Amino acid sequence: MQIDLNSDLGEGCGLDAELMPLITSANICCGFHAGDAATAHAALMLAAQHGVQVGAHPGYADRENFGRREHSMTPDQIFELCLYQVGALAGLAAAVGVRLGYIKPHGALYNQACREDGYARPIMAAAELLRMPVMGLPDSRLATLCQTDAGFISEGFADRRYRPDGTLVPRDQPDAFVHDVEEAVAQADWLVRARGIRTLCVHGDNPQALEFVRGLREAFTRRDISLRAFA
Repeated sequence: MQIDLNSDLGEGCGLDAELMPLITSANICCGFHAGDAATAHAALMLAAQHGVQVGAHPGYADRENFGRREHSMTPDQIFELCLYQVGALAGLAAAVGVRLGYIKPHGALYNQACREDGYARPIMAAAELLRMPVMGLPDSRLATLCQTDAGFISEGFADRRYRPDGTLVPRDQPDAFVHDVEEAVAQADWLVRARGIRTLCVHGDNPQALEFVRGLREAFTRRDISLRAFA
């Protein structure tokens, strides 16, 4: 068995250099919800140095809330938001000799697209135009719409807790976060074996990110699960 291990980087959170050698895919912030061109460029150079697959991580232009507050936008606005951000990041990626391989919406945009067609469809349209698959929660609206067209990569989270319906516990509710490495390892094992995810995320802004990633790598080695970027 094999799994991809990803993290949201280029957000200016200070752990990119330590995390990059330990992961297999990096979701690079496009500069709207956090970071800027310099942090994105630096993260892309680190990814090239360590042979890490890269994807675009577009989000709302809402730095005050780190892109995690939901917004009401039209499908055209969502399409333009994604296309503009991914296109800019693709230029920076080309400058360091790497190619963007996928799109993973960030924060509130991710959650809304997983629930609502009005957000999922324009992301799918941007992904189709750019010929990139989309990363998101399995059994979501984003998964359903992208599966046969743009392509879809099912993702699980090691550092967030889940509701019984498979959605994430909102960040403003109690017990939204996993704080213990062993619990993160157990949840990752469940996500890989029971839900069939292809990639597992540890958030780059999580203060425990390094501890979690190292613990997951050690646990996967013990379980004969190999770490490899998804094709």
